[in-house]
This record gives sequence, C-alpha cells and structure tokens, in this order.
Amino acid sequence: MGQKINPIGFRLGINRTWDSRWFADNAEYGQLLHEDLKIRAYLMSELKQAGIAKVVIERPHKKCRVTIHSARPGLIIGKKGADIEKLRKKISTMTSSETHLNIVEVRKPEIDATLVGQSIAQQLERRVAFRRAMKRAVQSAMRLGAEGIKITCAGRLGGAEIARTEWYREGRVPLHTLRADIDYGTAEASTAFGICGIKVWIFKGEILEHDPMASERRGLEGDAQGPASRERNDRGGRRERENA
Repeated sequence: MGQKINPIGFRLGINRTWDSRWFADNAEYGQLLHEDLKIRAYLMSELKQAGIAKVVIERPHKKCRVTIHSARPGLIIGKKGADIEKLRKKISTMTSSETHLNIVEVRKPEIDATLVGQSIAQQLERRVAFRRAMKRAVQSAMRLGAEGIKITCAGRLGGAEIARTEWYREGRVPLHTLRADIDYGTAEASTAFGICGIKVWIFKGEILEHDPMASERRGLEGDAQGPASRERNDRGGRRERENA
C-alpha cells in the first residue's frame, strides 16, 4: 500500500497537514474548492521561474490568506513590492474577497521534492542528459541532509523509440513507515519527443510525536538555520564520510 499511494496523502493527520485549511458548508464547498484549484494553477503558470514549492490557502471569516513557499521570493515581490501587489489584486478578483499574500522563502530547495522535480524537468527541456540530471539531484540532496532520496523519470528518455522508466535511489526511503517524514513531488518535462514524467521522494528523518504540523514546523526551523550553521553541518558531514 505504501508503495503505491501518495506519501503525503497517506500521512495526512499524522505528521502532515492539508494545503487548503478551511471549512465550508455544502453550498459553498464546491465553489471554494474550484477557487483553490484556479489560484494554484494560475500561480504555478505565472510564477514558473520563481520555484514554487507549495501554495497554502487559508480562509478566515470572509477573507483569503495565500502563503506561497518559493525558492526565489525576490522574483515574486518585485521592485519595492510592485509585482506582489499586482498578484494580490489578481487573486482578489478570483476569490471575490479580501486577499492577503505571504511569501515564505525555501532556503534548501535541494531537499524539497517539488523543486527537485521542477529542476530536473527544466534540465531535460534544455536537453541535459537525464542520468546526469538525476545523479546531480541525488548528490545535492544527500549532501544537504536528506536521509534518502528516490527519483524516477518515465518517457522517451534520450529520444528513444520506446518509452521506459529509469530510477535512482540513495539512502533509505521507508514508504510504509508512517512516522517517516517523506516529501513527495511530481513534475513534467515537455521535450521534443513528448512528455517525460518525474517523481521524487525525499526522506528527511522520523517524526516521533503525533502532530500534523510537525513536518511543516521542521521545514521552517530548517529554513531558519543560518548559513554559517549550515556550513558547519556540511563540513561535519564531509568529515564523517571521509572517516568512514
């Protein structure tokens, strides 16, 4: 079961929480859900170069709060906040309610599954060899603290006549372990030979407490870690590998 199901949906309510956080009665539910889908589709297409990891939508009373997790927040905010104000007005027209926009920087895009998938897709579209792109992503993730990573690419890889699936894995990726903090993301590369699908699983360690917000809280704490501290951790990791 754990091998087939979406790892995030499998852990909802255990150590992961929903990206749409609101309640509605039966009359409004369909409309609000459709608005969420439109907002996410618009942001993903409009801010493709900004590296959108995820979009969290909350709806307090007659308002809409949208939090964008991005690897390059400067591209969203723009000069003196001009671009973010245009974006806020556009989303307000979609929701017909007062909208607040928050931007959260993803400081370690190398261990965010969605961003890793997007990076590999962009490389495939630039005709980079798929094996090189996958190996580079695996090495970067393990260097920055991931305990395991698995990447699959499917399609006409390298322009082959027959589509196939190639995969790389390093470390542990325990999909059946519910306490495992596993990030999952997908992406599509539109190449000259057709669409190639990319799936990424990243194991970041185990969460022992029963807390749906634990994974998100751990990610924010990791992002808050200073550059000097991250550099010390990287040096320590290199020493351990050299001693081994």
